[in-house]
Amino acid sequence: MERKRIARAVYVWTIARFHNRSYRTRPMQLDRRHDHDPYGWCIAIALGFLALALWRIGVPTRYYFDEVHYVPAALKLLKMIPANREHPMFAKEVLAASIHFLGDRPFAWRIPSVMLGTLGLFAFSRSVWHASKNGWATVAAMILLATNFMWFIQSRIAMLDMTMASLAMVALWQFGAALDAGSPGRARVRLMLAGLCMGLSIGAKWTSVPVMIVPGLTFLVLRLRESGWRIVGRSGAGPMPGISLAEAALWLGLFPLAVYWLTYLPAMFYDRKPVLPFDFIGQHLKMLKLQDSVTKAHPYRSVWYQWVTDWRPIWYLFENVDGARRGIIMLGNPLTLLAGLPAVFWALWAALRHRRYDALYFAVLYLLCIGMWVHNTKPVQFFYHYLLAASFLMAVLALALEQVARRKGRWRWLGAGTVAASVALFVLFYPIIAGYPLPYLKAYNFWMWSPTWR
Repeated sequence: MERKRIARAVYVWTIARFHNRSYRTRPMQLDRRHDHDPYGWCIAIALGFLALALWRIGVPTRYYFDEVHYVPAALKLLKMIPANREHPMFAKEVLAASIHFLGDRPFAWRIPSVMLGTLGLFAFSRSVWHASKNGWATVAAMILLATNFMWFIQSRIAMLDMTMASLAMVALWQFGAALDAGSPGRARVRLMLAGLCMGLSIGAKWTSVPVMIVPGLTFLVLRLRESGWRIVGRSGAGPMPGISLAEAALWLGLFPLAVYWLTYLPAMFYDRKPVLPFDFIGQHLKMLKLQDSVTKAHPYRSVWYQWVTDWRPIWYLFENVDGARRGIIMLGNPLTLLAGLPAVFWALWAALRHRRYDALYFAVLYLLCIGMWVHNTKPVQFFYHYLLAASFLMAVLALALEQVARRKGRWRWLGAGTVAASVALFVLFYPIIAGYPLPYLKAYNFWMWSPTWR
């Protein structure tokens, strides 16, 4: 009889604990292991990436690939002359500021991409940590992104993409940190920073728009998860106690739009055809018309299914320059880009079967990014448009590899082995992605593993 009373008491206590548990603890996280935050490792990897990206950043000493568009546009911006009006302003403003302070030279053209690429890599690791609380996956994801070729290449060229991608990563980092903030004041500051970076990311390039809607939608989903359909008016409810739904909409919706429009401020002072302060819709209709007007066939034109299979890269450079034959091919790491595809299916299955919301979060980010290009009507598209999607793919792959690495059995080595193989391939391909002098004309054939890469 005594044992029955004890068993009943334990049962009642367990049920009470289950019904009273708070969903405010890691709403995005599924793996509840209390790993140590690998903050130091993340800083070390970011500094190593920075050093490597800076190495010989001034070579080639002239424009290559799309630098021929964006550097002259930045120079014209310094003179308040309209140029490259089909794209938003902020990335060109960053480039113009660098040239203004450092001079019109290769180092000044490319240093913004290097610094932002390093910041974005670190922010990516922080986003993975806040979503998963998994130290192994956080470090693995950071290494996979640093060695997926694409992030490194775009961090060394004066284009718009790294400004866009890096600030998108910072926005996701700050949103994740807001969920972990612990107090309304700290959460509010993080949300403000997230909103600021969201606006600046879109102000660099529209490619990040699908990503920038995710923080607001995530907040709404988490609010619904805790409060049901009574999502308005409950004090202290939601994923960030003290942050109402209306305030979240302000910081994650209206504020980014205001920041985005403010990036057009210099263009409002052009002597010729200035942007009108209250013509938001008209300005964007003009930009869309300019983008759709580019219909001329391009030898490196490609579409989304060629990106996900690493089928159609771009030769950014292949010629004699600075005293040597050099090549830079915009290619994805063939191992991790292809291995990431089944990892997406694993993430969706794990979310349904095991409620792996961390894996679902990055899988959704990936699918949103690639989905935009599946339905995009832009006539001419290129492999570098896959940059942001491929980055989230590395997070999905890292979470899948962590699942493999912690299993007992003969395949356990596959987790760390894949990360090591990614680093090895990066080292192997380094000469042809960093513009290193080639020993002879046909040396590039060593890296042409597929005829479609030529």
